[in-house]
Amino acid sequence: MKETAFVACLLAELSFVLASEGAAHCPAFCRCEIRPWFSPSSVYTEAATVDCNDLGLLALPEKLPSETQVLLLQTNNIVNVEKTLDYLANISEIDLSQNNISSEFYINHNLIFSITPGAFQGLSRLLRLHLNSNRLTSVNSQWFQYLPHLEILMLGENPIIQLSDMNFKPLANLRSLVLAKMNLTEMPDNALVGLDNLESISFFDNLLNCVPRAALTKVKNLKFLDLNKNPIERIQRGDFMDMMHLKELGINSMPELVSIDSFALNNLPELTKIEATNNPHLSYIHPKAFHKLPRLETLMLNSNALSAIHRSTVDSLPNLREVSLHSNPIRCDCVIRWVNMNRTTVRFMEPDSLFCVEPPEYQGQHVRKVHFREMTEICLPLISTKSIPDHVAVAKGSKVSLHCRAFGEPEPEIFWVTPKGDKVLPGSVSNKYYMHPEGTFDLYDATEQEAGSYTCVAHNLVGADLKSVMVSVDGYIAKLSNQPVHVFITSVQSHSVRVSWESTGGLVSQLKWSVLADSLMPFTARLPADVRDYRIKQLKPSTCYQVCVEVQPGYSRDCVNVTTKEAAFPRRKTENWDGLVMASCAVFFIVVAVACSLIYTSLYSQMFYRKLIADPDETLLIPSTQSSSSSSFLESFSGIKVRATVIDLPDM
Repeated sequence: MKETAFVACLLAELSFVLASEGAAHCPAFCRCEIRPWFSPSSVYTEAATVDCNDLGLLALPEKLPSETQVLLLQTNNIVNVEKTLDYLANISEIDLSQNNISSEFYINHNLIFSITPGAFQGLSRLLRLHLNSNRLTSVNSQWFQYLPHLEILMLGENPIIQLSDMNFKPLANLRSLVLAKMNLTEMPDNALVGLDNLESISFFDNLLNCVPRAALTKVKNLKFLDLNKNPIERIQRGDFMDMMHLKELGINSMPELVSIDSFALNNLPELTKIEATNNPHLSYIHPKAFHKLPRLETLMLNSNALSAIHRSTVDSLPNLREVSLHSNPIRCDCVIRWVNMNRTTVRFMEPDSLFCVEPPEYQGQHVRKVHFREMTEICLPLISTKSIPDHVAVAKGSKVSLHCRAFGEPEPEIFWVTPKGDKVLPGSVSNKYYMHPEGTFDLYDATEQEAGSYTCVAHNLVGADLKSVMVSVDGYIAKLSNQPVHVFITSVQSHSVRVSWESTGGLVSQLKWSVLADSLMPFTARLPADVRDYRIKQLKPSTCYQVCVEVQPGYSRDCVNVTTKEAAFPRRKTENWDGLVMASCAVFFIVVAVACSLIYTSLYSQMFYRKLIADPDETLLIPSTQSSSSSSFLESFSGIKVRATVIDLPDM
């Protein structure tokens, strides 16, 4: 076969078509015969061949014999190949070399599983190549060495096992690359090297579990990125770095996406639209997820598991015009109250589909019709039930990531509790686990010892929320200890009691208490696995309560009765009154003493003046020979009065 031949191997898929229509005759002027044939792996065989070379054909023959295996169409005037050949049950080779195919070549939706190097020689003017929906298992850069002007390449829906570095390097003018539905689990770091003019790439419906950030950094002029329908769990900081020309991003229909973390989309100066819709587990967007996006106009967040979106998220987007938040389980409380404060110019798309799901008193109401003053300014944390499953099964030696996110005001802090009761804080790291600041808990090299219940706790100044997930390793779940729970009352006051208990580590405890006479409606508190002590407040004095602790509902339970002390209010009032009376008396006596002193001083001064005027010869500057006590007393006042009055005395 000539070096310029185009070899494409096709396998049967719709042979039933000819079964109903009957066999076709050999096309006019073509030769139909059995000829020797070598497979791509150089295996000799004989094949039914239809030879239509050098006939000046303008299109493919209308109908070919059903037994055709090799179709030769070299040196014709065929311009377009628009008809599919999937009705041929046994076709295995097509040669279309030396034709007039110039701008667009369709060979999609066939069963091609191999292409020889140089197969597209002579098609240097080709702009669009459609190879999608075939049986290709690999990509060879030599396919494209004679396609310098190719702008669009469709490779989707081929069972590519793995892409390689430099796969597309010859395609320097490629503008659009479609790699949809190829079961890709990763992208080599240099797979996209050479695509200097690439503007659009689609990874739709693959198996990527993270954004292929290293590969994407090689595409400097990318404008449109489609990551829809991939099992990516988190959009993380740095996923889209150096994409200075990115305009639109699609992260829709991701079955495992839980959160968009802080600075996940950072410094994208030309980004105008983000689509993050129909993600059934997307329950959290960090307040600082979007940073330095000066041109973003449209933010599509509808049909997710979001209970709210922070006001700071919207405020960080100066050019934002519209937000789509409908069809989410909105919690009408402090986090979302900004929506109704009329302090934003952002338009909410489809507001009639924006409903409250929680709290119960607002369920079913339109979010925009609940007055912001009816929503509290602070509220309890809420962990989304969509972010953490009830059970996770992992293989021995593998890694598992548990994601926990919570909305609340103030912003909640998160920690995890292991099956052994260890408290793991953000940033904590060991050879077995690491906790990310956003709340993700990574468990490495899982063994049976790590199997058990892991509890996420989100807490703020208002309170806490928690949720547990059971991790099994190769089907193994840690057996619960037979040790029953024992409850103790360690302190009793008139309005509170302190409860302690002993139980198996790693199990969540549920504390219930109620008035013994009305045990049908108990108060409840769910507590993390590391909590073994709790103070119950706001109880009534002199009242008998039943306090129960249940570990891992249905596993172990113990109750104890306790009576609060009598109220101490009367005694406190008497003590306070006695103190007040004593203080008042002391103040009264001090006031009286000061008043008496002032009155006495005033009277004595008046007596002194009268005596001085009545006996002017007596200067009173020298003390008289009276008793020392009287003399010392008068000294203290006469000295003062001389300075004040003797100056004004008339000469005698």
